[in-house]
Amino acid sequence: MKVILFILIILGLALANNIYNDKRLISLGDREQEWMDEWQINKLIKEKRRFRDITDLTLPQINSRQSVSTNIPAKPTYQNIITPLLKKASAEMPKTILKELTSFPNRYFNDENGLKSSEYLFEIVKGIGGNVTKFTHKFPQSSIIARIEGESLAEETVIISAHQDSINQMDHQGIAPGADDDGSGTVAILETFRVLIQSNIKLKRSVEFHWYAGEEGGLLGSADIAQSYALRKKPTVVADLHLDMVGFPASPPAVGIVTDYTDNATSELLRKIVGAYTDLPTADFTCGYACSDHASWHEFGIRSAIPFESQHLDYNGNIHTPADAYETVDFDHLLKYVNIALGFAIEVAGIE
Repeated sequence: MKVILFILIILGLALANNIYNDKRLISLGDREQEWMDEWQINKLIKEKRRFRDITDLTLPQINSRQSVSTNIPAKPTYQNIITPLLKKASAEMPKTILKELTSFPNRYFNDENGLKSSEYLFEIVKGIGGNVTKFTHKFPQSSIIARIEGESLAEETVIISAHQDSINQMDHQGIAPGADDDGSGTVAILETFRVLIQSNIKLKRSVEFHWYAGEEGGLLGSADIAQSYALRKKPTVVADLHLDMVGFPASPPAVGIVTDYTDNATSELLRKIVGAYTDLPTADFTCGYACSDHASWHEFGIRSAIPFESQHLDYNGNIHTPADAYETVDFDHLLKYVNIALGFAIEVAGIE
């Protein structure tokens, strides 16, 4: 009897924590919305359709633009401080953590694997330092936020982000190591966070590192967080730099600069940061509607930019399959994006 009761309790908790108990409002484009059930949403994923789940957003809010009241630099100015820091970045921790993350059958946000993988990542981030918190959602997987407090402009925040979940395109509970998508971005910003924490540099603005849950479900985690930040007066978000897939270079290698659903001035600064802190060229391309979590910030009128792993959006054919494995990640290339993220964080935050 006790065993049956326990099973019923577990089933009840799982049911209560399943966002697909009811239909979800799905945005398929700037003017196309439809209520869908889980089967219809999974069909979109199988068809490689990009979409946003806007069920829990305040619609008048996402359809308006917020004025940008803070300034960002026009070009890099802290090369003498940042360049020596780049030598502190190492592939040691990214390799170790990515191997662990890809050992989960998948990191699907709406089941136990997504929950357990986020708990593992939370403990890793917390062990590095800073103020680390979980941002909970209506699904099992939590997003993770690590904050480095600034000094004179502490209420202005620079965000460096990636998404932690993975999905099998053909079966959302199937094998999905998610090494490149987006385990590579996850460990790249983790290494960026480690180097910045250990540098003890006093920054003017605060810097936050975000590991989003539920990106593969329609930018769910980043949408929750972006709305939460946009609806409060402080802290002000200055800009978001999002790393989604940074470990699978094309030949010849280049940094892809996404030009749609991003901020032009921030993207221009990003190009200059790539030039200052890496040996890679840049190449502009469009990514499409709901390409990744930077779009959540863009919808709220907050600056966003995304440096992609190559100049070709679909170059890595392994993603969303069991073949997106640890062995496919180029860690030398990944470290270039640690340089970019470090440069962006410090240049935009400023040094006291």
